[in-house]
Amino acid sequence: MDTPISSEFPIRPQGPSPLLFQGAEYRYEYLRTLLEHQDYSPTVLARREPLRGGEPASVVILRRVVMPPRPERRQRAVEEVQLAAHLDHPNIARVFGLEEHEGRPYVVTEYMAGCLLDTAMAAVLLEGRRLSPAFACYIAAEAADALHHAWNRKGERGQPLHVVHRAVSPMTLRLGLQGQVKLTDFGVAWSEMTGRVRTAPRVLRADVAYAAPEVLRFQPPDGRADLYSLGMVLLEMLAGQYPLDPQDVNLPPGESPEVVRYNSTVKAERTTWASVGELADRILRFGPEDVERAAQGVPGQLKRIVHKALRARLEERYQSGAELREDLRTYLRLGKPFGAQEAAAELAPLVFNQKPAQDTRAFPTEKGVLPTPEEEAQGEGGGRKPRHRP
Repeated sequence: MDTPISSEFPIRPQGPSPLLFQGAEYRYEYLRTLLEHQDYSPTVLARREPLRGGEPASVVILRRVVMPPRPERRQRAVEEVQLAAHLDHPNIARVFGLEEHEGRPYVVTEYMAGCLLDTAMAAVLLEGRRLSPAFACYIAAEAADALHHAWNRKGERGQPLHVVHRAVSPMTLRLGLQGQVKLTDFGVAWSEMTGRVRTAPRVLRADVAYAAPEVLRFQPPDGRADLYSLGMVLLEMLAGQYPLDPQDVNLPPGESPEVVRYNSTVKAERTTWASVGELADRILRFGPEDVERAAQGVPGQLKRIVHKALRARLEERYQSGAELREDLRTYLRLGKPFGAQEAAAELAPLVFNQKPAQDTRAFPTEKGVLPTPEEEAQGEGGGRKPRHRP
């Protein structure tokens, strides 16, 4: 039986030294914990220093692989690193490699100063408002560009890899202080890369709360499944709340017989805030009328984009990330110019004007979104320094 995450992670120094562990090529020193939550892969921010010189020290993320059964964890981590080696896109977080410490695998990824989209949404909600439609549109367009790359990327022999992320959500989109958008965590991705570990029957590898209907039906996924998930994220940004939460949406309360049957046969690899059957039932019943109610007040052309992204029938949905990206960018061109600079300006107050993490519940999941003095000294992530520290 697996040990609870809380007793295994986050990894911390064992003494007064900040040293976490030393690998074959690098030593890792603890800076701070980023995520410590039972529903997500816990992560730590670390200073990585080469043992033999030749490159400068840098700040990286160490992410524990905890979701699969213990014997599969290392292989899953190896797969993610192998897959990431084929993905080369400015909107996809780089994966540097795999480290093991005391038999536990850690995926090493780049760190970008900023915050998760989930954190930005929580911060703006506390102020009683929503993210601007242009900001939401810009974030979704950047993510769609990354998804198009992942689906169309080819392997070493020229064969399509057809990577499906399967966990596009506010927790896997990171926003940079200079307006960058990074898709992270390909730990449950599906692809046609050979030699991958097969998922156990009736185990759902996805972020269930944002999964496309065909994923919940265990149909073979393609890139359009990620576009549905991104459409759900876009609608959440625009509506200011998770689309399946509103009370006036036509969704059945409680656990119906269908929910009970689904729960008895399907297990989600990643934990969820509701039973997998309840979420599946809500998503499978979520239709255009529900989108319309959740999108009240959204500009008409942008609302049409959301409707198309959230079509249950695959042939009615966006057929590629490029198609969705271009529709979103066309919408942005209708108003005032909005790009990385404008996104950075909207994000900055959400990050820099917040109280320290210990004094507020604005960031219940992500810890310490402001760069620390150590991170600033490293010059990590290309992020600007705050003019003042709250």
